Amino acid sequence: MHDILDRLTGEGVSLWLDDLSRTRITGGSLADVIRDKYVTGVTTNPAIFSKAIAGGAGYQAQLRDLAARGLTVDEAVRMITTKDVRDACDVLRWVYDATGGRDGRVSVEVDPRFAHHAEATVAEARQLHWLVDRENVMIKIPATEAGLPAITETVADGISVNATLIFSLERHQAVMDAYLAGLERARDAGHDLSKIHSVASFFVSRVDTEIDRRLDDIGTPEARALRGRAALANARLAYEAYEKVFRGERWAALEAEGAHRQRVLWASTGVKDPAYPDTLYVDQLVAPDTVNTMPEATLDATADHAQVTGDTIRPYFRQAGEDLEALAVLGVSYDEVVALLEKQAVTGFEEAWRTLLDALADQLQRSGV
Repeated sequence: MHDILDRLTGEGVSLWLDDLSRTRITGGSLADVIRDKYVTGVTTNPAIFSKAIAGGAGYQAQLRDLAARGLTVDEAVRMITTKDVRDACDVLRWVYDATGGRDGRVSVEVDPRFAHHAEATVAEARQLHWLVDRENVMIKIPATEAGLPAITETVADGISVNATLIFSLERHQAVMDAYLAGLERARDAGHDLSKIHSVASFFVSRVDTEIDRRLDDIGTPEARALRGRAALANARLAYEAYEKVFRGERWAALEAEGAHRQRVLWASTGVKDPAYPDTLYVDQLVAPDTVNTMPEATLDATADHAQVTGDTIRPYFRQAGEDLEALAVLGVSYDEVVALLEKQAVTGFEEAWRTLLDALADQLQRSGV
């Protein structure tokens, strides 16, 4: 186990856990995976909190206090989630200090109902940053069209950002531009650029799920040969774009003043199709300065049998471009797919948030005094 994870991190991949709950924090499970499984960060999303809080374990005392104060459900959910994130930040603080802020991060997402409202997203990001009140928190902002100016504004305030729900190469480019614009404004406002970090969360497995479905509908040998290749091609080209941006003159000026690159984070790395290796989106997306956030089941599979053979991204840039071109020849619309996936993801997180609010409303009522 240690040999595989050690080789993976040695290649420049930071391993973040895509999960959080109060029992994981208080029971020591989070500290255990940090110590034993090379985990150096945590990501959360509305679905993760919905699952954790709906279960109720560890939240009863706080629920009673919140009910006694008569808080609204929206206020209560923020008190609960930010406490979990704050406590997780404290568990990871030593990693943050040891890596100079590069890792040891905990991400918390703005209310997904604001995904198409830039001003509300920025206000929420500021509020979350204030509520958590830890240097190693990272605010997740959906990279919708409205999210792009929100990313710039939030970074300009000196707040570290996880730009999430990125599916397309075009949107990834826009996210990197938004980050650089935010750094430039932060510099002009007198912020210390060395304190600002960011990742661009590029979603992987869902691309294969949707494109494979379309390839199956086509059903030709050429179509079947492309199954399971679109997600890796898309991700590898995203890394190629990352390298170009962060070798450019605009970046060089910011780097000279202490700025940090916006690393690519591979999200949605749990394999959905059982026909594929369960570590496909880990050992085939290895390159320096990347983050891979994964559920613990994928982390354990990686530790057990992943094939870490060095850089599996940069040698395949040309093949990645050819694979996406082959999809276009078959009539699979890349633009249509990524637009659909973004819409589905935003809607899914909105639904998870509403489910969380409904469950919490019920628990607050039962905890009332």
